[in-house]
Amino acid sequence: MSDAINPLITEQLDALLYEETNLVANLSNAAALLKQTLTDVNWAGFYLYQAATDDLILGPFQGNVACVHIENNHGVCGTALATQEVQRVADVHKFAGHIACDSASNAEVVVPLTLADGTKLGVMDIDSPSIDRFSAADQAVLEEFARVLLKHVDKA
Repeated sequence: MSDAINPLITEQLDALLYEETNLVANLSNAAALLKQTLTDVNWAGFYLYQAATDDLILGPFQGNVACVHIENNHGVCGTALATQEVQRVADVHKFAGHIACDSASNAEVVVPLTLADGTKLGVMDIDSPSIDRFSAADQAVLEEFARVLLKHVDKA
């Protein structure tokens, strides 16, 4: 697939976040790196978990305006949060309960973000206007990207 995600993005992230511990700065740069590096992607960013309300709130992102609150176990992001499993959806319009924040999005991959101590940080969400944009290999790269990001967040 010509749009395959280059695994070197994880090394770029590690270098970009070197010695930086600020959560907002790290998530902002991670979102920008995803959006600038990945092809055929129209949104890349983060939703942060709010334990008090057991939902997700919009965090740093790159792309069109987005939904601000997502309930736990609702939509692709809420499902990733509830199951703590990556959600790779070839066609979001076939995903029961999909939340259409951007009608141009057709495929989505969401990676749960959980700190080493088990604390839920939130989810990393990437959307594409193309059906079936993300492969299993892309998912593996994005899971590694999340691990590198969490390594830097855990130092904070």
